Amino acid sequence: AAVDIQPACLGLYCGRTVLSVNGSVETYGDCGVCPRGQRTDDNKICRECLGSPDRYDWLYLGFMAMLPLVLHWFFIEWYSGKKSSSAVLQHLTALLECGVAAVVTLLLSDPVGSLHIRSCPVKKLSDWYTMLYNPSPDYITTVHCTHEAVYPLYTIVFIYYAFCLVLMMLLRPLLVKKIACGLGRSDRFKSIYAALYFFPILTVLQAVGGGLLYYAFPYIILVLSLVTLAVYMSASEVEFFKDLLVRKKRLVVLFSHWLLHAYGIISISKLDKLEQDLPLLALVPAPALFYLMTAKYTEPSRILSEGGNGH
Repeated sequence: AAVDIQPACLGLYCGRTVLSVNGSVETYGDCGVCPRGQRTDDNKICRECLGSPDRYDWLYLGFMAMLPLVLHWFFIEWYSGKKSSSAVLQHLTALLECGVAAVVTLLLSDPVGSLHIRSCPVKKLSDWYTMLYNPSPDYITTVHCTHEAVYPLYTIVFIYYAFCLVLMMLLRPLLVKKIACGLGRSDRFKSIYAALYFFPILTVLQAVGGGLLYYAFPYIILVLSLVTLAVYMSASEVEFFKDLLVRKKRLVVLFSHWLLHAYGIISISKLDKLEQDLPLLALVPAPALFYLMTAKYTEPSRILSEGGNGH
């Protein structure tokens, strides 16, 4: 029997598309880039992504979805000032914008009209940077095989950010103009201006460091939640538990940090073994409790006074 011998398909991500299927016999095209929604298998054949994101993939998408929301809340709080009573409504509007953008993004992803998405599994870091692995067989001509091997984890974030930006521009200016009466004419839109800066930054961050963020985001969450909690408590001069109970705003900030801390722990452990991983969530309040119990011993004025008495 004649055997159709084809030249080897070079490159880490180059593959042959399936042109036709006749029973158990498949006909393949030339070696090149795989269509969107497909990636190469072990035999260098482009296969359609039919899997679903695993738990870690969803946690990564949740982290990327939280970034603009947390930045929205930060800048709203930063620019709202003590005289303005509109901060709560702006916070809720930002939550609505990001929530609607996330739902619309999922509905428009394949399969369209469903909150489920089909995806290809992430096997290694290089899957995020296929443009770096285009082969040059004769060192002159480059075979371009760049495609989304981690479909759709890379591009779905850009689509989500685009919807967030569009919804913000449609909803927030009207809301701020009506309710932000406690701020000056130039100050009331500063949180929106800030978003026009951080959205391009987030887009570049995803484009350049998407693969690195995929593997490092649980540790980034843990470190940032600890650092920002310590900075907030020291800047707000939170010393005793009664300070948190009296001022509800501080209590909300504390619980928000705890949620982020728990999210980071869940992302690291993936909750593969519940009997081992769930007890780790008991460590979530530990940093805040340690700070509250030791803050009075590390107060600068007390250290200086005791040092002066010692001399």
